[in-house]
Amino acid sequence: MSDSNQHPPDDLAYPGETGDMTDRPQDEMREYRGRELLAGKTALITGGDSGIGRAVAVAFAKEGADVAIAYLEESDDARHTVALVEATGRRAAAYAGDLADSEHAAGIVRRTVTDLGDLDVLVNNIAFQNPVDDFLELTPEQWRRTFDVNIDSFFHTTRAAVPHLTGGGAIVNTGSINGLRGNKQLIDYSATKGAVTALTYSLAQSLLERRIRVNCVAPGPVWTPLIPATMPPDKVADFGAQVPFGRAAQPDEIAPSYVFFAADELSSYYSGEVLAPIGGETLPG
Repeated sequence: MSDSNQHPPDDLAYPGETGDMTDRPQDEMREYRGRELLAGKTALITGGDSGIGRAVAVAFAKEGADVAIAYLEESDDARHTVALVEATGRRAAAYAGDLADSEHAAGIVRRTVTDLGDLDVLVNNIAFQNPVDDFLELTPEQWRRTFDVNIDSFFHTTRAAVPHLTGGGAIVNTGSINGLRGNKQLIDYSATKGAVTALTYSLAQSLLERRIRVNCVAPGPVWTPLIPATMPPDKVADFGAQVPFGRAAQPDEIAPSYVFFAADELSSYYSGEVLAPIGGETLPG
């Protein structure tokens, strides 16, 4: 992985396409070697077209899973992720649409089961962010949009998935370091990620009798298309430089955490846990 803490100050239109980035993320898991930890399983990954979602999709496929991804509108990225999954010999499906729409969020679960035959692992990974310099710049419309995408969609997809996951399934939610300690420029985003943590804790307790494990990966800064698509160029250039490792993570470095939580062989005794790969920082408590 690159040790550089500098990125070209790209300024992409939201939601961002990997092909438009000067410095493209390492998100194809090229060096990853699976060992059939998810053989015979089917996974659905929201926000699976690029970044962390793409890396997780490829890692799951290399572990033997068929993979469906949901995404907003980044069709080129989605096609590439599907091709990467199919290159491993596994089946893939991709569903475009706005997961802030409750019917669509629930519908992708039904489509996954119809198209791929089952559902064993749900990864709630989709996210929206829009930094503000002052709290009063945060509009009610942005607040609502952030919650609709970042936490409400998790509820809708999970609710639709639970009947299929009952009896031994796994849910992995994507949180954030910002949900654990806050961020003065990502107030609404941080609030939703704090909600993801609390949702994970609550669902782990609620779904225990259904034999569904629920865990959360809460990364620090990760280099994905969302960064140049939502942050000003000057912030993009040194994104991630503040952590002890001196750089943002690459998606390929984060994806194995999801494999860990998805695979019964690795994490059968884990539920209600938050794993925080944050580049050498330590958290109190």
